[in-house]
Amino acid sequence: MIDVEDLIALVRTYNPGTDAALIRRAYVYGRDMHEGQFRYSGDAYFTHPVAVAAILTEQRLDDATIVTALLHDTIEDTKSTFAEVERQFGTEIAELVDGVTKLTNLQLSSTESKQAENFRKLLMAMSRDLRVILVKLADRLHNMRTIKAMRADKQVQKARETMDIYAPLAGRMGMQWMREELEDLAFRVINPEGRSSIIRRFITLQRETGDVIHKITADIRTELAKAGIEAEVHGRAKKPYSIWRKMQEKQLAFSRLSDIYGFRVITTNEPDCYRVLGVIHRRWRAVPGRFKDYISQPKNNGYRSIHTTVSGRDGKRVEVQIRSRQMHEVAESGVAAHWAYRDGTRAENPFAVDPAKWITTLTERFDEGGDNDEFLEHVKLEMYSDQVFCFTPKGDVIQLPRGATPLDFAYAIHTRIGNSCVSARIDGLRVPLWTRVKNGQSVEIITAEGQSPQATWIDIVVTGRAKAAIRRSLREEDRGRFVRLGQELARVAFEHVGKKVSDKALRTAAKTLGLSSAEEVLARIGSADLSARSVISALYPELAAQPEYEVEADRAVAGLDPGQPCQRAPCCQPVPGERIVGITYRGKGVVVHGIDCAALQEFEEQPERWIDLTWHAGRHPPVHTVGLGVTISNAPGVLGHICTLIAEQKANISDLRFIDRKPDYYRIEIEVDLRDVEHLHAVMTALEAESDVAELARLRDPGKRP
Repeated sequence: MIDVEDLIALVRTYNPGTDAALIRRAYVYGRDMHEGQFRYSGDAYFTHPVAVAAILTEQRLDDATIVTALLHDTIEDTKSTFAEVERQFGTEIAELVDGVTKLTNLQLSSTESKQAENFRKLLMAMSRDLRVILVKLADRLHNMRTIKAMRADKQVQKARETMDIYAPLAGRMGMQWMREELEDLAFRVINPEGRSSIIRRFITLQRETGDVIHKITADIRTELAKAGIEAEVHGRAKKPYSIWRKMQEKQLAFSRLSDIYGFRVITTNEPDCYRVLGVIHRRWRAVPGRFKDYISQPKNNGYRSIHTTVSGRDGKRVEVQIRSRQMHEVAESGVAAHWAYRDGTRAENPFAVDPAKWITTLTERFDEGGDNDEFLEHVKLEMYSDQVFCFTPKGDVIQLPRGATPLDFAYAIHTRIGNSCVSARIDGLRVPLWTRVKNGQSVEIITAEGQSPQATWIDIVVTGRAKAAIRRSLREEDRGRFVRLGQELARVAFEHVGKKVSDKALRTAAKTLGLSSAEEVLARIGSADLSARSVISALYPELAAQPEYEVEADRAVAGLDPGQPCQRAPCCQPVPGERIVGITYRGKGVVVHGIDCAALQEFEEQPERWIDLTWHAGRHPPVHTVGLGVTISNAPGVLGHICTLIAEQKANISDLRFIDRKPDYYRIEIEVDLRDVEHLHAVMTALEAESDVAELARLRDPGKRP
């Protein structure tokens, strides 16, 4: 463990004016509070806060952040209190420690809805003081470095949480080095064999080609010397996880990957960056489409650099990043550069981003979604996405994530423009709305009065703002229909428990569930965002433990006229729990399709045949047949074991057909009788976990007719 004087010495290397007495007091206080506590490894617990503080000194952070690191677990894990920390160390540090404590208590790897709610809280905590998340990231980094001491299941849980949340968050904050290390440490736990295979291939490649990094670095230095440019040149192989991800995304073998080496040129000033670019492109052939100028168009987190990919020695592609020293400091520290010290004073880096402005760009539009799940979807899009820069016809720059479409562009300008968009022109040529925009393109949006968002747009757009606006418009358009449907569903559900639905009951339910009105409750029931049973449970908790209402097989669907016959569509075989719609047939009644059934396309011009339907609330009998396509190993006992797995899930096999027989595998189709979509997921999960199952898919055939 680093002793207090060594820690103070680390701080003094960048901040000679540090308050050494404050750090000593915090060190002693934290050590005393954690006395007798130990980590999984058996080390004294206080070794962890000290290690976190040391990580933060590498980012040259201020005294308050270093002290917070030393105390970050005291309020949660010791007899210390907020009031005691505030009395001894001041309000600023007490609030920082309390903020880290609250983040620690968020279980970000829990269920999706809970994760969404907690992630919103995480970003709101960040918005108050970004140093809270800097301490938390350092805390997670040290925990990942020492994760081997934990139980295997806990290691996987923490690694996935790190990969899903903390690594991309570090990257979005501009702390790329931390993102890469967190990803690599998590990759080591989640897929140790994959990581080892990448490392082995690297070793083999180096043995075959020699020290490529040293050779290319020397080549670049030689060219810069000829041009009289002073600059540092560094090269490295990309991290194992970065290579693995590229292999998966591009579906390429390691031997076919090209740019697995990266080089960085750090200049003294901005003009030299462009001079270096000229030298690189004169000496080596540039790869088309792989040039990005983040100096003229910086990222929201302050990142500035020129990226180019060239064909280097022996035709190998290499990525070169070019930036000035000040740009490099921001690239290494990201938004943390705002608090960084240099030569004893707070660094006045012109490229450092104001944390308050940065967090605003990340969260300013999320509240428009009004839904925790949408919030989680939006913020993950924001964190993971790289950016492209497009222009309006007037020359204004619009930043969009990679993969964005003209629809995203329209919504980025204004929600009204997006809602009324009918087509677009890119560089003067009319294009479909699903076209992916590219860097530097000029986009013109064509609008029309009376146009409104289509449901298919949800699958076209990629930005959180566009998705939220489209969903909101569709909700408003469908609200009346959903309210009427919700009224009927609520009436049936209340009658089943001997209660009567009333405006007062619905207003009380709205208040209990945190919704705005009774109408909102009905609208959410009608849109399947909320179950009628959940409303009953909120109003009458004593009824929640009662057996769930048993739905009769011939009354599974709600929304039909009395006596109107119906049947499930054989093409998509919808089951309770899935969104459904009805299509009327003369002489046949109503055929029930899943809302995403491809066969519905032929009825798009016949809206009079569509009927809004939903499933009755309650426990459905296992009579809803679903087809599953399964590829299994051709080995003794495998088929019997597969049938046993299905039976263990209380599902009945009503038919089984062999589609293809090979020496090493069988392809079979199994028809299973199920209760609902949860029952289907349980069966498919049990089969997917079986090592003898090579492929599994739900069978849907748009060609089957009722």
